[in-house]
Amino acid sequence: MEVDIRLPAPRGRLAAKEDDEITLVTPGDVITSDTGFMRGHGTVMEDDSLKSTVAGVVERVNKLISVRPLKARYTGEIGDVIVGRVIEVGSRRWKVDVHAKLDAVLMLSSVNLPGGELRRRSEEDERMMRKYLQEGDVISAEVQNVMSDGTLSLHTRSLKYGKLGQGVLVPVPPSLVKRRKTHFHTLPCGVKIILGNNGYIWLTPTVTESNTGGYEVDLSPVSRGDREEMARLRNCVLALAEQKMLLYDTSIMYAYEESLKFESKVLLKSEVASEIAELAQQRLEHEGYK
Repeated sequence: MEVDIRLPAPRGRLAAKEDDEITLVTPGDVITSDTGFMRGHGTVMEDDSLKSTVAGVVERVNKLISVRPLKARYTGEIGDVIVGRVIEVGSRRWKVDVHAKLDAVLMLSSVNLPGGELRRRSEEDERMMRKYLQEGDVISAEVQNVMSDGTLSLHTRSLKYGKLGQGVLVPVPPSLVKRRKTHFHTLPCGVKIILGNNGYIWLTPTVTESNTGGYEVDLSPVSRGDREEMARLRNCVLALAEQKMLLYDTSIMYAYEESLKFESKVLLKSEVASEIAELAQQRLEHEGYK
């Protein structure tokens, strides 16, 4: 008979360094009564006092005070790499869920047609929009513009962007995805990963790149070994996210390597996930990563 023995209590989140000054506030809390400070995001001046409008961490940069929310929807920036899901096909545009307050927009004029062809979009192209992308499709794209109301305008004018095939979508808080020069990685374990700035992470088996503009995907069966590797990586990503660690290729690979002494399903246990994240953080600190 198999006996599952757990610790009396799960380990807490990784402790902050002693020199880290963290001030948590809730909506309505007075941050300061000093009128010499400037008001930043998440704050409001009321009754000669600077008060918080969100629950989060107070951040001070010189005379600027802002509050970073503990949990918040994604607010995009031009150039961000995103992973999203098509939720509606409209007139010359697709609406995409990108984990933001408002759905993003992908215009027909902002995509490459099959084969990477660049030409003027015709009425026939508009009638065939659902053939290119339809509701439920998962895509990778780049933020082209941020409109006045906060809506993100996307584009896929590169063969590295487009419709995604078989894989695993892992949602995490957007603030945990570290901004780097590239968010597309082929990991040594044989899995490709897209780290979306919007907090959607895509894991897929390593396949031969197609030069079709991102509309033809490989739907052949995924081997058991590839599925196990993706499941292990997914659990490692969730373990790091639970401990509020930054997610990028190095931190994920360190967590993956530390997880190899456990079965994939065991990684779902809170005490095991905490141990893996702690060991990964120790390796990062030893290697000089911040």
